[in-house]
Amino acid sequence: MTRPQDQADPWVSALAARGWPTLAVPLVAITAPLDDQGLRHWRAHWPQVRAVMMVSAAAVRAFVDGPAASGADQAATRWWAPGPATARALSQRLPFWGVDLERIDQPEAQAEQFDSESLWAQVATQVRPGDEVLVVAGGNGREWLADRCIERGARVHHCTAYARQAPAPTPPWCEALAQAQRQGQLWIFSSAEALANLKSCTAGHDWSGTTALTTHPRIAQTAQAMGFGQVWVCRSSLDDVIETLESKQHDR
Repeated sequence: MTRPQDQADPWVSALAARGWPTLAVPLVAITAPLDDQGLRHWRAHWPQVRAVMMVSAAAVRAFVDGPAASGADQAATRWWAPGPATARALSQRLPFWGVDLERIDQPEAQAEQFDSESLWAQVATQVRPGDEVLVVAGGNGREWLADRCIERGARVHHCTAYARQAPAPTPPWCEALAQAQRQGQLWIFSSAEALANLKSCTAGHDWSGTTALTTHPRIAQTAQAMGFGQVWVCRSSLDDVIETLESKQHDR
């Protein structure tokens, strides 16, 4: 399990409860941004935009923090989430700002993937020429949805709410990594950045005897390029991951 530590722990517990002993090897660490001026500005002024796009649950936790902005309870701003984990984080925090949970938009539960494309199918009609949209992320990321907003005549702002980096190689982390590198292990990847960090700290390792379960086709392509012997793809929710694991186990 390669998610950031605070996100990995609930998955480790849930997978273990379903009979899948799981080891957390976080490959992305979440830290505060080096410069939080933009973050402080947009926490105070988000009610002025048509929509706030939260790229992840980490973005929600970093942004929806502290006292509410002036006029938050009266704002017509929509809150966009690319998947259920981000939407759940919003639903847990926005009530403290007086925001109606009906203002949260996310892909349909039956969407093929939980990503920007599926979200855009739900929110495209909200965007009008002259609107302003705020994208809250952890630095530079995929610009697909921002580009769609610009095509509709909107102005897009970016807010860096947190920073992502490779985890510090502490002795416990190095021990977990060594254990997870054994042949026959199954890795769960929810970001291509995690794979890139893994590659940089395991140069020359043979992944041909290892299976990667990835939560998006783009991540699967990265895993295949790294040489993983088997690469599976499912949606990014924990329920979908468990269902895929159990289905693959049944097929063996």
